Amino acid sequence: MISGLGVWEIGLILLIVMLFFGAKKIPVIGRGLGEGIRNFKGALSESDDSSKDRTLEEPTDSDKP
Repeated sequence: MISGLGVWEIGLILLIVMLFFGAKKIPVIGRGLGEGIRNFKGALSESDDSSKDRTLEEPTDSDKP
């Protein structure tokens, strides 16, 4: 399993999360976490695109010594 966590450990963690947050809040938390990850990935791909654009640009007269 993941990092040495077995089925019982994951089940126990999920049970504690359900007791702590309640069954109605878990989908809301999951949706918010998914949106956060999606935004983070989008920001990373934007920064990668902009860095590629900068490396592909030809140097201008102001860049030359």
